[in-house]
Amino acid sequence: MESKTARLTILIDPDKKRAFETLCAAQDLTPSQVVRQLIRDYLNQHGVEYASKPKIGGARKPGK
Repeated sequence: MESKTARLTILIDPDKKRAFETLCAAQDLTPSQVVRQLIRDYLNQHGVEYASKPKIGGARKPGK
């Protein structure tokens, strides 16, 4: 996991925000966790490399 964080502020329709937060809660995830995963998936989909990307064989350990 990244050791430093940066803030990303977005504007979203209030109805979508409520639906998103409800779905996240039902899946026992925070909205931040889901957004971070969406960003990682998007970067991977487009072949973008970044400094904190896990290396091959560097799979996360359960609970991390």
